[in-house]
Amino acid sequence: MIDIEERVSKAKRLFREGGYNCCQAVVLAYNDIFGLDDKTAAALSSGFGGGMGRMREVCGSVSGMVMLAGLLHPAGDPSDKASRTANYTLVQQVAGQFRDINGSIVCRELLGMTSKSATPESPTPSDRTEEYYKKRPCEELVGISARIIGKAIIDRLEK
Repeated sequence: MIDIEERVSKAKRLFREGGYNCCQAVVLAYNDIFGLDDKTAAALSSGFGGGMGRMREVCGSVSGMVMLAGLLHPAGDPSDKASRTANYTLVQQVAGQFRDINGSIVCRELLGMTSKSATPESPTPSDRTEEYYKKRPCEELVGISARIIGKAIIDRLEK
């Protein structure tokens, strides 16, 4: 049986202490369930941090849920409309739950960056200092995403 709160704690710890980005932290909290090794999971999810490469688009923790949804409801055959529908249904469900809790799935909005800048943010990740953690809700958002997708995983595995 999967202990969701243990996985939530793991995701938050990976983000805070491990230096993983928000997407990686969510994916690495559950990758073992799908037989995906840590190195591959971290590499596949690496570009989605900071709202996709610090572009502040879709929150990386939401992207992590979407990646796991692809493993939970795979849609690898483009002619299999039922699988694609199941995948998209799950993606809309988990993203909708996140939006209901946080008001948005967009990184810049979640961080209080009200306008989209014409100049992209530097691709260099921010240093993880205590000040960084004080002014960003990311660790909590990682936990929320880990909890939402954890419930979906349990629901799917119990069927």
